[in-house]
Amino acid sequence: MKNKYIYHSKISEAKFRQIVRHFALDLTALQTAELVGLHRNTVTALYSKMRFHIFEYSTENSPIEPEKEEFEVDESYFGPRRIKGKRGRGAGSKIIVFGLYKRDGKVYTEIVSDCKSATLSQIIRGRADIDSVIYSDSWRGYDGLVDLGYEKYFRVNHGENEFSRGNGNHINGIESFWGYAKHRLMKFKGIRKEFFEIFLKETEFRFNHRGQDLYHILLRIFRESPL
Repeated sequence: MKNKYIYHSKISEAKFRQIVRHFALDLTALQTAELVGLHRNTVTALYSKMRFHIFEYSTENSPIEPEKEEFEVDESYFGPRRIKGKRGRGAGSKIIVFGLYKRDGKVYTEIVSDCKSATLSQIIRGRADIDSVIYSDSWRGYDGLVDLGYEKYFRVNHGENEFSRGNGNHINGIESFWGYAKHRLMKFKGIRKEFFEIFLKETEFRFNHRGQDLYHILLRIFRESPL
């Protein structure tokens, strides 16, 4: 039985297309297994392969390349609640994720070890042209951007409940993505740390293709690079 989307598969193309359609709708493996009449483990294995392919695709086809644009930058923290007695950004065992939101609606995410100026500045320099407009909150990790040559750099002071100064000076776009990502990832009820980046990149991919025909986009990816 030949299936151009999967190597050495015993699953028919028609059945695989059904699975991809449900995956595109973000149904769980259990929900999909019940709908298509396959064992949950079979669907879970296919879901894992699809997520890894999306991870590879997102890594090779970054949604944001070095260019002159308007960007919002911010960092967020994923994982268990903070450990009592520990302080600081990302305290405890939380995973720190840095994000750039290009104001055409695309987002880029990267797991970072810390929120220091050197770490964040390096990522920004690799994604945003020096003539870009940059918006951020007042975190000190962004203090060096002007010194790096980003003259069009603006801050919103959340500490003073200043979420927008008007004239487009806000980071609502990246914060919208964080809300979407945390809501979506919460349904998995705990993701092992070694797999978190794969789920993160899938979430980034879904966000960047929102409003599009994700089912056919996925079929094209899997056709060009079979599972």
